[in-house]
This record gives sequence, structure tokens and C-alpha cells, in this order.
Amino acid sequence: MGMVLMAGCAAVPTAAPPDVPNARRPANDAELRYWLQNMVWYHGFDLGEIRAATGMSRTEIERALRRFRIKGAGPPARRSDGTPLVLPYPGGRHPRIGFLEGAVDPQRETKVSIFAPWDQGGYAVADVPEAIWCDGKLLYLAHTHVPTVWSEQGVELEKLEWNRHPDGTLDFERKLPNGVVFGTRVTPHQGGAVWMETWLHNGTTRTLTGLHMQMCVMLKGLADFSGLSDRDRQDARPYVAARSGDGRRWIITAWEPCRRLWINPLVPCLHSDPQLPDCPPGQTSRARGLLAFHEGENVEAVFRGLDASGWRGE
Repeated sequence: MGMVLMAGCAAVPTAAPPDVPNARRPANDAELRYWLQNMVWYHGFDLGEIRAATGMSRTEIERALRRFRIKGAGPPARRSDGTPLVLPYPGGRHPRIGFLEGAVDPQRETKVSIFAPWDQGGYAVADVPEAIWCDGKLLYLAHTHVPTVWSEQGVELEKLEWNRHPDGTLDFERKLPNGVVFGTRVTPHQGGAVWMETWLHNGTTRTLTGLHMQMCVMLKGLADFSGLSDRDRQDARPYVAARSGDGRRWIITAWEPCRRLWINPLVPCLHSDPQLPDCPPGQTSRARGLLAFHEGENVEAVFRGLDASGWRGE
């Protein structure tokens, strides 16, 4: 891909300027080059969006772009074996078209960009997870909207980054103040599917119940998918698929065990949201998911093929 890969990224140490509060300034030249390639080559960011993502001044950005010789489009967003390109979403550009009041200051550490396998197809942004509920309370939210148990206490969670691995896998893990630990792994596979796994470890002294997550696939960056409506939707639990405006292409997502299938045309986005098993102290609950693309008719046959691919695990 022509990109520098760094594993084991940790919390971001540098404070963001007050006018770009959720910016993440790259810690060194290798990280700066990686994020500039990510933003310019693949996401098509302009200088204002790069500044919003990094907190750097326009002069700093222009100098860095010249130094690293980064301009215009980069390498192809797909591989010859059909393995999708998956990148950490850089922030700096809101991943929604509408209902912005329901996602103020979106955090990038739970979001990945999954690029379509066709020319000029753009990318979907998967927020995995967007939200976590436990015992009827909101334990985590990847933006500002309704209060979480931590915002009600005035506790601010640290900014994190995805760990990036040479095979294209991304993962992260977050420990919450009550000892609960959750994380997600996103792995691109040959043939066009992306497999995902999320987990929640109970580090408290009581059984956690009512565990469910919201997994949001946002379509703003995906060419010809911005007009999502119920007419363009096809469900077959745990799968939910959305069709492009020209009717020739599909994006599909699924999570198992599945609690709810739904779409929000205002965002636009689609959801297959998982219900995690109750989790005793010291134990870990898991759910598995996928995202895939399809060109053509008969998306039901694609569902059957995905069933046979083994994405659910054992």
C-alpha cells in the first residue's frame, strides 16, 4: 500500500488546540507521514480537514506534505486478491451527512474506514462500537449526545488509537474506570469481506446484565449510497444490506448474536446490533461481525455464501 505501519499505538499525549478539540497531533515523523497518506491519498482531505484531524497549522501541514511528497490520490484502495482496504478513520471530517446534533465531536478511536472494491467507490465508516449499554445504563458512547455514566460523573476518557498490524488487521482495547474492559478487532479477508470481533471483560465484582452494543455503518463516504431508504434495504437476520442508488451494488453488515436490525436514512447508516451474553465477574463476553460488498442482483445468495464462510467462528 506504500504506507508506514506502526503497531502498538497508545494514548495520544499532545493536547489539541482549543479550536479543534478532538484533534490528534502525530507523535513523530513516521506517524505524521502515515496519517497524511491516510487523509490525502485515501480520504481526499483538504487542508482544513487535515488541521481538524491533527491540530497542526496550515503552514506545518503544507511543509510536511512537500517533505513527504504527498499529493493527490495514492495507491489503489483494493488488492488484486480482493482483500478490502481497511484504515483507521482519521477524524477531521464528520462521518455523517445529517442528524449531526446526535453525534457531536465524534471520536475516531472506534471508527474504521472500509473501502469499496469498485473504482471510485469511496468508503464506509464502521463505528465498532458506537455505544455500549449495561444494566440499562449507557456505559460508552463514541461521540457526545446523551449522557454516559462517566459524563454524568465528570470523568473524561483518554483518547486512544487503533493498533495497526502488517497484515492489515486493526484492534484496540479500552479500560473503563469501573474495571470493565472492551475492545474490537477488525480483519480484512480475501474475497471482499471484513471480519470483526468485539469483546467485553468484566473486571467488576458483580455480574453484568443487559449488555448490548450499537454498531453503526455510515455511508456518507460511499459513492451513490447517500439516498438510503427502506426501499433500498434487505434484511435476513443477522444481515442487513443497503443498495446503491443505481441498484447495482450492495453493502452488507451483520453481528451475531443479533439483537436488532435497523437503518437511519438521515445519517445515513445501517445497523446489525449485537446482544452480548450476561457476563460474570472475571469473564469475557464476545460477539462477531462482518462487513461485505456485492455487485449484482440476488443479495440473498450472498447471505448464504457469507453463512458458509465461517465468520461467526465456533
